[in-house]
Amino acid sequence: MSARSEHPFHMHDAIYAQPGALRLLTRGQGAVLTAAAGTLAGAGQVWVTGVGSSWHAALVGELLFAQAGRLGPRARAAHAFELAHSWPDLGDGAAVVAVSHRGMQRDVADVVARAKSKGGATVAVTGKGAVGPGAEHALGTVELEASGCHTVSYTTALAMLAALAAAVGHDDALGREVDALPDRLAFLLGQESWEDLAAKFGGRRRYWVVGAGPNTATALEAALKLNEAAWIPALGFNAEQFLHGPWAALEPDDALFLIAPPGPTRARCVDVARVASAIGAAVVALVAENDREIGALAAETIALPEVPELLSPITAIVPLQLLTYHLAVQAGANPDTVRAEQPAHGRARAAVAP
Repeated sequence: MSARSEHPFHMHDAIYAQPGALRLLTRGQGAVLTAAAGTLAGAGQVWVTGVGSSWHAALVGELLFAQAGRLGPRARAAHAFELAHSWPDLGDGAAVVAVSHRGMQRDVADVVARAKSKGGATVAVTGKGAVGPGAEHALGTVELEASGCHTVSYTTALAMLAALAAAVGHDDALGREVDALPDRLAFLLGQESWEDLAAKFGGRRRYWVVGAGPNTATALEAALKLNEAAWIPALGFNAEQFLHGPWAALEPDDALFLIAPPGPTRARCVDVARVASAIGAAVVALVAENDREIGALAAETIALPEVPELLSPITAIVPLQLLTYHLAVQAGANPDTVRAEQPAHGRARAAVAP
C-alpha cells in the first residue's frame, strides 16, 4: 500500500475501520477459540505477554482472564522482554497467551518456545497474514496495518482477548457485550468534532494520560500513540501512581487526559481531576455521560458508551486515537511513519532494528 503525505493518512482509515473489523473478528474462528479456551482453562498458570501496544493489551488481558475467565491469580501479565530475559522459568505446564500484531517479535517468539518446551499450551493473538510466533492455537485479529501507528490491531486484540476470556470462564454475558461493541464504537466515532477538540488542546507543553484498573493500560497506550504518531511528549500513568509524585511536575500549560468510566477505581480518578484542576492544567475527561462530578472539574468531557469496565479500554482508547491523529495533522507530523522518514530518527530506528 502506498505511503500518504497528507490527511487522510492510513491511521485515519484504520481508526474508522474499527467497527467493521470488530464485527468480523471471530467469524470462522469459533473452533480455534473453543480449543484455545479449553487448554487455558486447565492450565495451572497463564502468562499474557507482548511488547509495545501488545504489552498494553496483555495488561487488560490479565484482568479479563482473572475475572471473566475465572482464573484468578493463575492469570498474570508480564512484558515479553522481561519474561524472555529476566524470568528463569515460566513453570512446568504454564500456558502463554502471546499478543503480537505482526507476529515477528523475537522475545514473544522466545516465550512461546519456552512454554512449549515445558509442555505448556500456547495461544497467539496476532494479525491476519502474520508469520506468527509458533503458537499451538492462532487467533487472527485484522489484516496488517499500513500505518506504523497501530490502532485497529490494538482494539481487535483487546476484543479477541475478551472473547477468549469469556469462553474460558463461560461468561456468556460478557460475550454478548463483546458482540455489541461494533455499534458502540460506531456511535463514538461520530460523537464529537475531533478536529476542533485537537485544535483546542493542541500546543501544550506536555500531555499526561491517567487511568486506573483496566484503563491503566489505556493511559499507557494513549501516551505511546501521542509519542509515535504526533511526536509530542506524553506520559501515561496509573491514577494512584500519578498521585504519588509525578503530579508535582504538572504545569498550567499542560493537558491531562483522564480516563474514568464507572467502576471501583473511578473515585481515585476524581482526585486526579481535583489535583489537575487546582494546578490549572486543562483536564479532558473520558467519563460516563452523567458524571457531573468529574465534568465540573474538566475543561472538556467526552461521553463514553455504557459497557462493563473490563471492556472500557476498547471504547476509551478510540477518542484518544482520534485526538492523537488530529494533533499530529495539525502539527505537520505524518502519523503513519513513526518519524522514520526523518534522517536522524531513521538512523536511530535502523540502529536498533532486529
